Parts: sequence; structure tokens; C-alpha cells
Amino acid sequence: MGKHTNPNPDESGAEMDPAWECAGKGACELKQRRFADTIMPHILNLYGSCAKAKDFDMYAPNASFEDPLTHAQGVKQIKSAFYSLSKVFGESKIVEYHIQESVIAPGKKEETTYGTKQILIDNKQHYKLLGKNIHMISLIKLYVENDKIVRHEDWWDKKPLRNRDTVSFPLVGRVMEMGRRGLMLATHAMMGFGKDPSSH
Repeated sequence: MGKHTNPNPDESGAEMDPAWECAGKGACELKQRRFADTIMPHILNLYGSCAKAKDFDMYAPNASFEDPLTHAQGVKQIKSAFYSLSKVFGESKIVEYHIQESVIAPGKKEETTYGTKQILIDNKQHYKLLGKNIHMISLIKLYVENDKIVRHEDWWDKKPLRNRDTVSFPLVGRVMEMGRRGLMLATHAMMGFGKDPSSH
């Protein structure tokens, strides 16, 4: 099965049958499979610049989203982050992806900090900026608790996010974190503080 191509990346719910790998012992539980099947069309909508309010129902109210440029806290800021894609890019979409889902072992840092389940989406993204095509590989990491995403990370070029825990000098990492938060707050204001498109 392996990698999966999104045949209709610009349409809502384009890819409904993602490939699966189940980490750990035993087979995937049906509940886990149903959850990931449900969220993948919404993930495609977010990255395809065609997100609607319902696409954000998969997030917990206090969920966070972080990539190398921005750090959004709460669903309204996450909405602003993704609604802004169409303002910056002529095109944006995930064109190929592969999903791996696993249960985080009790007591691990990720389990105590973010949630009990992790979904990894190894993907290729396409953007058009000022008429120029941009292709990028990415690793989307979703942490899930009670069937809601509590943490969404996007690792460009599959490189870990740079912060106080991942750089040699924690102070430098903290400055990077503050920069991402500042850019997010500016984006949030520009996008009407997370207003859905229908309410503009």
C-alpha cells in the first residue's frame, strides 16, 4: 500500500482511503481507524485552502498548532493560520501522503504532555507563490486525546521544530518561539481573529 496520492486535492473530502501502518503490538483498533479516516479529509481541506468551520471540529478547544513560522494557541488562532493560506498562496495542497498511527506508551513525555495517541502524516505539499511552484516534504504530527487533536505540528523537510528544547542554547530557542507567537498574533488580527469565511 505505502504512499497514497490525493487524486482530487482541491475538492473537499478528496481522499477517503488512506494507507495504514499500526505501530506497536497487535492490529489497529476499529475506533482508531475510524477517527483517522474521519479527520484526513479535514486535514486535506486545511492545507488545500478550502477549509470551512466544520473542519476545525476535530481540535480540542485549547489545541495548539506549530510550524517553523507560527505558533497558534486555541482553535480561533488555528483557524486564522489556515484561513490565511489563500491570502498568501495562489495554490496550496497536499498531493501525496502516508499515515501511521500509534498509541503512546503510558508515562512517556508525549503522553503526559500532549495525549495518548499519535498520528504521523508523511506528506508532500505543493504551493504556488507569485506564479512560482514550490514543492515541499513535510511530517505532520498530531497528538490526540479523547478523539480530539490537542497538538498539531508541521515539520518542514521533516526537521524538528526549533525551540528551547531542541537547540543548543535554550535562550535562542525561546527567542524563536517568541517570534513564531508574534507572527501568529499579527496573522490572527489580519484574519479577523479567527472568523469563519461565512461571517465576513
